[in-house]
Amino acid sequence: MLFIWLALLICLPLLFCRPAKGETLTERSFPASEPYVKLTGRTALHNGVRWLIHSASKAEFRFRGTRAAVVIAGDGSVSGEEASQARLAVYLNGERVIDHLVGQAEETLEIFSSDREMEAEVCIIKLSEAANSVFGIRRIDVTSAGNIEALPEKDLKIEFIGDSITCGYGVDDEDANHHFVTGTEDATRAYAYKTAAALNADYSLVCYSGHGIISGYTGDGNRVSGQLVPPVYEQLGKNYGSAASVIDLSQPWVFSAFQPDVVVLNLGTNDQSFTGSSAERREEFTASYAEFLKTVRKHNPSALIMAVYGVMGDALFPCVQEAVRRYSEETGDAHIQTLRLKPQDGSTGYVADWHPTEATQEQAAQALIERLSSLIKGTSD
Repeated sequence: MLFIWLALLICLPLLFCRPAKGETLTERSFPASEPYVKLTGRTALHNGVRWLIHSASKAEFRFRGTRAAVVIAGDGSVSGEEASQARLAVYLNGERVIDHLVGQAEETLEIFSSDREMEAEVCIIKLSEAANSVFGIRRIDVTSAGNIEALPEKDLKIEFIGDSITCGYGVDDEDANHHFVTGTEDATRAYAYKTAAALNADYSLVCYSGHGIISGYTGDGNRVSGQLVPPVYEQLGKNYGSAASVIDLSQPWVFSAFQPDVVVLNLGTNDQSFTGSSAERREEFTASYAEFLKTVRKHNPSALIMAVYGVMGDALFPCVQEAVRRYSEETGDAHIQTLRLKPQDGSTGYVADWHPTEATQEQAAQALIERLSSLIKGTSD
């Protein structure tokens, strides 16, 4: 009897890890495309490579096997300064196992290798923003008893349009006097990603540091017209040049690929550096914001639009409210709301270039989660 129990203890793990009848562990390769992976955010397939463009864009899959690796491609930033190279992370069963700057035109990242079969859920996610660099997935290599498969879609979908706050600018650098590098930018530690995760929502982020509605960030009061979100919102993305050698980001984005239930618009922080207290400039901001709302509505006809603002200063929040009022009055569209976010006060510190810490980002996320939760519940009731 003791021998039988010992035999069972030895054999049970082997039986558990054994492939299903008729299946053999085999080395297989897959493209980062449906139905093999779930794609999140604005991505594009070009020359056989799946390019991840925006902050928090990702590819996810699951399978049963003993090994997984991903072959990635870099853009022109690989031959430049490290400060602009794309930052990515890989999660295995919810744990971050790779945090990497893309410094080569092609490289293979080993995700895991095991002597025994395991159930694996893999997420390959872009942590840095589109403006500085993009990266691609050439193929996914696994040793498995079957195909990899995409994770299921979620019921709720949210699009976030924003600036550095949405991107998670400098969140990994606790020295406020330091400046931007992609290596300290992590969208997963910012309010947008946290909100989507808490609400169990699929999402898309369209965000650019330093950008605004009528002006990008300015240190001298002069308009920065080259850093505006409205002119590039309808494109796949915008980049300062490193992506040009691998993909054309100016091509139109196909909005039918992702129709959100909610659009969160968080712009105005950089405009504030330009408008100051000028009544004329504040009026221009208000009018232009209202016009951009028309563009957002055109492409997202059934979404609730949530205009939020205030994390790095709320001086223009009255203008945001007025823009929403004018837009609603002109169009009759009442499916839009505003939300003032609490300005950072230093109580949780600051990160690079005086941007919000993860704790401050969490506060913003909680305010947005609370509002959206009540609205979603009200709709479902």
